[in-house]
Amino acid sequence: MKDFTLKYYPIIIAFIAMLYSIGLGISGDFESAQYSAHWPGTILLFAIAIRQRRTS
Repeated sequence: MKDFTLKYYPIIIAFIAMLYSIGLGISGDFESAQYSAHWPGTILLFAIAIRQRRTS
């Protein structure tokens, strides 16, 4: 379980951010939903960049 979490934590966090954005959209707060809709992609892009910079 620990290996899974260490490997896939950016995907889990991005999924939670996506659910948050969808929840805001369903509740009617469209401006906040559009703002937070960019978070999952940003999280995944930063995770890719960080993993490429690691030496191990």
